Amino acid sequence: MQRWKHKPEGSNWGRFGEDDELGTLNFIGAEERRAAAAEIREGAAFCLSLPLDIPGTVNIHPRRKPPRLSPTCLGDTPYINYPLDAVDPGLQDVLSDDQVLLSTQYSTQWDSLAHVGALFDADGDGEAEAVYYNGFRAGVDIEGPTEGGVHGSYARRLSVAGMAASAVQGRGVLVDLVRAFGTGRTIVGLDALREAMTAQRVELRQGDVLMLRTGYAEALLEMQDRPDPDAMDRTGAVLDGSDPALLDWLTESRIAAIAADNYAVENPHADRSTCCFRLPMHHHCLFKLGMPLAELWYLRDLAEALAARGRHAVFLTAPPLRLPGAIGSPVTPVATI
Repeated sequence: MQRWKHKPEGSNWGRFGEDDELGTLNFIGAEERRAAAAEIREGAAFCLSLPLDIPGTVNIHPRRKPPRLSPTCLGDTPYINYPLDAVDPGLQDVLSDDQVLLSTQYSTQWDSLAHVGALFDADGDGEAEAVYYNGFRAGVDIEGPTEGGVHGSYARRLSVAGMAASAVQGRGVLVDLVRAFGTGRTIVGLDALREAMTAQRVELRQGDVLMLRTGYAEALLEMQDRPDPDAMDRTGAVLDGSDPALLDWLTESRIAAIAADNYAVENPHADRSTCCFRLPMHHHCLFKLGMPLAELWYLRDLAEALAARGRHAVFLTAPPLRLPGAIGSPVTPVATI
């Protein structure tokens, strides 16, 4: 049974099936993966993740907390440097075992399609309800706290687990906005992005993951000893989510996802006179197109290696954690050239 009578104009709702939860990741198929594998010429691999305790001393999002490690325990006994001869005399093993409490979108991350929904009249009854990509419902498909529940929140649909099962593996294409615009804050609309892509001879194909280097993640790392949150607001190029031409281009691009090294990918939009969404690109990509977004990747070393070789494409492997119900996920992307 279809969950909606009306869909947002220009959206991908229903395009990949009534129950689709992958959105534009459907553009990555066997042919796209084979073409991506052809980008491996040297076998050199690059980790595109920050250490997952970064942003660290620079607090860029007050709700999201850094990871906190602790030992697993049996009763009151922590299993760190624990000699097993305490429970079975004669054994020589020493065991350490830990667990972590972390915000899934604190550091290098994927946003799932359950991350951003909207108030939209999907029923066609004249009243807007909270819905997500492909008409999945708040409170039904994406649950909040329930009395006696095991979890405090749970995305029954659109979670990162489905993304993980799809592998998120294909061709990554880098646009180096630091080379194009420097490290200062620049708002990048479609015209500026196209100019940068042309200058760097970047060509996008169906199923590509567009990777954007802005220098933001690099600044976070360099700032750990002397944090300056105000300086971060002036660092790095950001996409202009209020540019309708850019949004239309994304709709027609047939790319699978966008991954950036900055916070939020786009410039937070504060002008309520022209837009009713603070993050219009998040609305357009996650809610309408089903296009996942990734943030706070680390791209400097890869960018330097590609520039030295006159290249821009890589074989990219970047699945999130296969954690049922999770709305976001840490990720350790690997690019191979």
